[in-house]
Amino acid sequence: MASFVSPKKHLGQHFLKDENIAKKIVNSLSRKSDYKTLIEVGAGTGVLTKYLLQDKTLETFVIEIDRESVAFLKKNYQELEGKIIEKDFLAFETNWLPSSVSPLPFSIIGNFPYNISTQILFKVLEFRNQIPEVVGMFQKEVAERIAAPPGNKTYGILSVLLQAYYKIEYLFTVNPQVFVPPPHVKSGVIRLTRNNVQKLDCDEELFFKVVKAGFNQRRKTLRNSLGSRFKVQDLKSELLSKRAEQLSVKDFVLLTQALAQLPSPSGRDQGC
Repeated sequence: MASFVSPKKHLGQHFLKDENIAKKIVNSLSRKSDYKTLIEVGAGTGVLTKYLLQDKTLETFVIEIDRESVAFLKKNYQELEGKIIEKDFLAFETNWLPSSVSPLPFSIIGNFPYNISTQILFKVLEFRNQIPEVVGMFQKEVAERIAAPPGNKTYGILSVLLQAYYKIEYLFTVNPQVFVPPPHVKSGVIRLTRNNVQKLDCDEELFFKVVKAGFNQRRKTLRNSLGSRFKVQDLKSELLSKRAEQLSVKDFVLLTQALAQLPSPSGRDQGC
């Protein structure tokens, strides 16, 4: 069994060594009474895990792909027996969890590897109706981008898509020296709390496409950035004279509703 875990660059591992920061991250969970299942993504050496396991109201599972980390966790945290999932979270399916908990909501926490942090959030969006809360550490500029309001230069695709379904809070900044090895950038911890929007008031698949298309050419007005995919010349909307970063979630919903009524350049309706 491993007694030490060496950080692996290809896995984006930077192990948190500051116990006070670890406690602060764990204490950022709201611990609402309507869910008990928690998944820690990338537990590493268990600096968050040990504090999560102290809360007996939570049923904590760990997803970890690094075999050395898995061996370390099994040796040092016997409470995790049967609760370590040795798989890649980016391929997550609910059947990885025991049948007794898989139909239930589950929240997510983690010191997320920078190289896959945005992919993790797209996975959260996929399971948004089962994930009431996420507390995670990201590269600071990514965390700020996710929490950015409309009109901010960092406001982008993930900002809109996540804010459509979650309340986003930037909680605190973490300096590089509290990690082994220290990253070259600061980190930011954010909390995502599911809002009451079970379904947007538009075609959600089309909404995702409109948001992505709008920001793919973010310096252009939406009339220009969307023109190759939609017959926007047939649409009279002041929203099309703006750039994507100027639109709120509500604006994107209204624009999606309008675009859904137009024929596509190939003559097909836009709705999916």
